Amino acid sequence: MSILSSIGRIATEFSEARARYQTERAIRALPIELQKDIGWPDAADAKTGTRYGVGSWAGAK
Repeated sequence: MSILSSIGRIATEFSEARARYQTERAIRALPIELQKDIGWPDAADAKTGTRYGVGSWAGAK
């Protein structure tokens, strides 16, 4: 594994974590009634049992 592939993998993981964070932030900005209608946060937490933040890309998945 070259250093460039490692950097690419880390950049990809960071980008995915950032997208998850931005999506969660947008959903949490919705009114509570709409969050309940779409099943937030229960639907997200029930699948994995964990929540991801921007810092989760650093190896703690």
